[in-house]
Amino acid sequence: MEHNERLIERRSIRLKEYDYSRTGAYFLTICTYRRQCLLGTMVDGRVILSSIGKIVVEEWLRSAEVRKEIELDAFVIMPNHLHAIVAIHRGERQIVSECLEAERRAMKAKTIGSFVSRFKAAATVRANELHGTPGKSIWQRNYYEHVIRSEKEQNRC
Repeated sequence: MEHNERLIERRSIRLKEYDYSRTGAYFLTICTYRRQCLLGTMVDGRVILSSIGKIVVEEWLRSAEVRKEIELDAFVIMPNHLHAIVAIHRGERQIVSECLEAERRAMKAKTIGSFVSRFKAAATVRANELHGTPGKSIWQRNYYEHVIRSEKEQNRC
């Protein structure tokens, strides 16, 4: 079978011309790889977190500590995904890396995309260390985001 680039093109769900590093609020949905129930199970209408689910919660909460441009709002962990409202700030809350570390690598832009990428990587590394499964994916490649433009939208999310 001949390789056809058009068959594997991914359609971007991001808003064209939108600056995802600008100050604002976002509603996110991040799904597990192949929508496997890796984060927990449902028991009597409640989610009982798995060991991976507990790591995800810890890394989610730690995100605001290590990424000063991020402010976390409400979030919920389900067995195969999480929903969250996140705000991004600019200015004085911007994190400054150690000098040597900053020299060794280029800093990613402070965008929602870079935040999600770093969160997913941190949770994946810890989950794989715990289970002895180096390199195993726990997340889908992409994520869903919605730019929240009003208080009414935020309340709905």
